[in-house]
Amino acid sequence: MANKKLQVWLPLLLSALMVVGMVIGYQLHDKTNSALFMGSGKKNSVQEVLDLIKERYVDPEKTDSISQLVIDNLLSHLDPHSAYIPSKYLTDFNDDLMGNFQGIGVEYQLFNDTVNVMNVVKDGPGEKAGLQVGDMLLKANDSISLTAKRINPEEIRKTLRGPAGSSVKITLLREGKLQNITIIRGNIPVPTVDAAYIIAPQTGYIKLNKFGDRTYEEFMQNLEKLQKQGMKKLILDLRGNPGGLVTEATAIADEFLDEDKMIVYTEGNESPRMEYKSKKEGLFEKGTLAVLIDETSASASEILSGALQDWDRAVIIGRRSFGKGLVQQQFQLSDGSAVRLTVARYFTPLGRNIQKPYSNKSRKDYDAELMNRYHDGEMLKEDSSTVKGKAYKTPGGHTVYGGGGITPDIFVPIDTTKSTVAYTRFYFRNTLHSFVYKYYLANKAKFKKISTVAQLEQQFKPGEEEWKALKALALQKDGIDLSGVTPDEKANIFLRIQALMARQIAQTEGYYEVENNTDSTVKKALEILK
Repeated sequence: MANKKLQVWLPLLLSALMVVGMVIGYQLHDKTNSALFMGSGKKNSVQEVLDLIKERYVDPEKTDSISQLVIDNLLSHLDPHSAYIPSKYLTDFNDDLMGNFQGIGVEYQLFNDTVNVMNVVKDGPGEKAGLQVGDMLLKANDSISLTAKRINPEEIRKTLRGPAGSSVKITLLREGKLQNITIIRGNIPVPTVDAAYIIAPQTGYIKLNKFGDRTYEEFMQNLEKLQKQGMKKLILDLRGNPGGLVTEATAIADEFLDEDKMIVYTEGNESPRMEYKSKKEGLFEKGTLAVLIDETSASASEILSGALQDWDRAVIIGRRSFGKGLVQQQFQLSDGSAVRLTVARYFTPLGRNIQKPYSNKSRKDYDAELMNRYHDGEMLKEDSSTVKGKAYKTPGGHTVYGGGGITPDIFVPIDTTKSTVAYTRFYFRNTLHSFVYKYYLANKAKFKKISTVAQLEQQFKPGEEEWKALKALALQKDGIDLSGVTPDEKANIFLRIQALMARQIAQTEGYYEVENNTDSTVKKALEILK
């Protein structure tokens, strides 16, 4: 009974006390721009309560989890994007944003409770040590098992990752034979450009998965490569891009806009207005440009697409973007954890703030907004996809709107053949990945002779033989009966098999080269750019 009462009143009480403590602390200390906040040594009321619980409470309680509960509860009352990051997750969080990590350089998946190597990073530590696609990793350092029922993926990741220069001994199974290899870990870059290739005559395609520390550098390398191949028009794909560093997005925008144009400005109650403008002659100021967005394009993706839309520089194609118009700054805490606190709003060149409403919604309701769009039919009909916020006029006379995301100039509905319940279950269970991986290993000699996506599309066309094998695997592995799929779903599955096989041969770019052949949004962009 005591524990139940504690669960009810403790979060509210401690949240209130924390607010008081923060106000007092703010009044006692000067304002600081430092990312690290250190106390003066004098305990505030929040810390006193936590100490009392630790020292005098009737039942044992973990103070760390109570502190996190208090902070999470407090931040949830501010906005949906302020967040607390416990110290044990902070390194991984920062690594993801910086675009690199330290480890052995392999992509793996768990099949039948065993770590299977799906891909090996070119010139990475794993490849240098001799790891191959198809290897099954059994042990690390002779004692740590990598095979077990309900094995924790987090533990596998911690075991394989580690400081650059450190070593890990791996016991693996290859073609039925046990082998031992020692891998010297290194720094593994995580590319933010998924694909960059000539998709049609004089037309390039670049896919960005996020805006990390090296995104602008990667983007420029690929932009220059495509221009050398004769590119005059560009499709920039920001679908599924959740954002990242504002500076990387504005640097890319500068390559599309001529000098002294506003790209974005930020402003908050305690954050003075900061403006980002184009500063130099861009590499692609004159070329024709299409930008693809969808409901999962957010933050820095919306900054970039919003600036290009406001200046009539690009045609925006797809579906309404996520609607995140808030800026977070990360502050380090003394215990090694951090808080990403919303410090400002950002505004497009015309003054639009595209943050969707959240003041009267719980975090759960806010997170469910995308699903509500789907159920309300917004992703299927153009006339229901425009947010009726404040209207603005671009220099070219086009009407654009604030609030609730970036509304595209050209609407493309979601492909419903890829969103049925059966198809979704089949996809998220990784059944297809498992099938393609096993098919690749079984026919490795054949696929080793294929070096380009064009060769793959000619020499590997999934048919009834592959369909029978896939149906059997889906039923046996996941209890999914594919007998009732529609012809359209079956065609999509065949395409996905071919795309995943292209990924095995030509990495992520190969996947998009195949996938884009039938992608309705890409096809619309190609039509517009003709």
